[in-house]
Amino acid sequence: MLVVGDALLDRDISGRAERLAPDAPVPVVGHARRDARPGGAALAAYLAAADGRDVTLVTALGADEASDTLRELLRDRVRLVEIPLRGQLSCKTRLMADGRPLLRLDDGDGRAGGATEAARAAVAAARAVLVADYGRGTADALRDALTRRAARVPVVWDPHPAGGPPVRGTCLATPAASEARRFAAAHTDTRTDTDTDTATPFDTRTDTDTGTGTDTGTDTGTEAPSGAAGRPIDDRPRNGERPRNSRRSRNGERPADAGRPATDAGRPATAPPHEPRGRLGEAAHDARVLLRAWDVTSVVVTLGEHGALLSHGETPLLVPAPWRAQGDPCGAGDRFAVTAAGMLADGALPEDAVRGAVDAATRYVTDGGAHALIHDDALATRPGVTADGDAEDDALDMARRVRAAGGTVVAAGGCFDLLHAGHVELLQAARRVGDCLLVCVNSDASVRRRKGGGRPVVPAADRVRVLRALECVDAVAVFDEDTPERLLDELRPHVWAKGGDYALSDLPEAALLESWGGQVVLLPYLDGRSSTRLVERAARPPATTSRGGHPDATADRLTR
Repeated sequence: MLVVGDALLDRDISGRAERLAPDAPVPVVGHARRDARPGGAALAAYLAAADGRDVTLVTALGADEASDTLRELLRDRVRLVEIPLRGQLSCKTRLMADGRPLLRLDDGDGRAGGATEAARAAVAAARAVLVADYGRGTADALRDALTRRAARVPVVWDPHPAGGPPVRGTCLATPAASEARRFAAAHTDTRTDTDTDTATPFDTRTDTDTGTGTDTGTDTGTEAPSGAAGRPIDDRPRNGERPRNSRRSRNGERPADAGRPATDAGRPATAPPHEPRGRLGEAAHDARVLLRAWDVTSVVVTLGEHGALLSHGETPLLVPAPWRAQGDPCGAGDRFAVTAAGMLADGALPEDAVRGAVDAATRYVTDGGAHALIHDDALATRPGVTADGDAEDDALDMARRVRAAGGTVVAAGGCFDLLHAGHVELLQAARRVGDCLLVCVNSDASVRRRKGGGRPVVPAADRVRVLRALECVDAVAVFDEDTPERLLDELRPHVWAKGGDYALSDLPEAALLESWGGQVVLLPYLDGRSSTRLVERAARPPATTSRGGHPDATADRLTR
């Protein structure tokens, strides 16, 4: 994969705030730890390399200390193709107290110089391109080469208000909702009455968010940046915007988004009567406007904790986040774009790429975001779980994190062929026992050995997906053996939960749990619920009708 864009250097000064300063009402941060990590397009390249991809980064670097630090961070991971940098590399330093940012200090106002022949050659040879534009000129310097390449290979473009628009033929543009508002507003004045979009199902949702927030991520350059339409960008926070929970965050670089209309060149923040209201309606409208204005194949508007909305020009596809992630969102936009670009490079459809990207960005935030990069060189983020082995890795990671935090790891297991109320009751009860629930699921081969040749009815991949959709389930792992001892030995849960229809003598894993101080517990079981009974009932012919016109209940009594 080729990544083209503006590299940044991100630094965190992290500590604990336990008191206020005596001379001013400000927190005192002690026990400080200083760390550096790649930022901007460099973070995108780093993430792609962590996914196992061969990555080349075309970016502007100079002779300053920050550029040298970034080169060292990328060494042996990413191939660098440098173009000249005029000025010093942008460096963003966050002061963190107890995992929360207190302030950010920005240094360096360097911009990309002209393109080099090596950079043009890298674009011409790329099999897939991700443009991570941070408004500092790298993408603009290579615009002609990117336009030519977009006609041949998938190009994903993550735009910036201070940069140019995606080149014609871009496969997927990935603006955040606040950015899409600004970009679309710049083209609204040129629209005629015949361009007015018709309402979609998303238009019926009203925006009830009345909170206010302060933008801590506004870029502070020496010149007022201009957007894709050449107009000055108003970087002040909007009414009702929140910097963390209502949008994706791209390395702390982007203004907050609560899905409200942006002000552009003095225009009021109230949408004209013909424009749809509500976050989803605005995103669908803006995506349609940008598809026409930019002449790209698809636009996906990222909605932070609400997921993403993909548009090809007709009825959009809404991809909700799999859960509401709590954590540092810094860099989640890069995680999203990298995953989407990688999946498109592998031949995935845009719909599948967006689903994978939403899952990856959500997990990235849950796992600690960009701040976690300095503690886990493997990055602990993946572009989506598609195989049993990946699912097992998820469960192992979850068990490790909960144990490290002093929590209680609970595991439960079974075939879960046809999920029913008895399963749900057991899993909900097991989750209440501890701090996370890991579900161990028999593979298809294991189920066949236990249940017979006609089982499972539902393949393992679908069973895993259904289980992971339950709020009480934190991770799922698949085992191929007849019993889960091998998997349990790797997970080492504190508690192994089974339904009350089992006897302890029926559980060979009980001795294994005791070997590391674990405990097997039996939980209340809803009598009469069984996947086997459901299969048998479905295989019977339809019930006959009695003389009174009611179904004959005789054949159904055994399974009630």
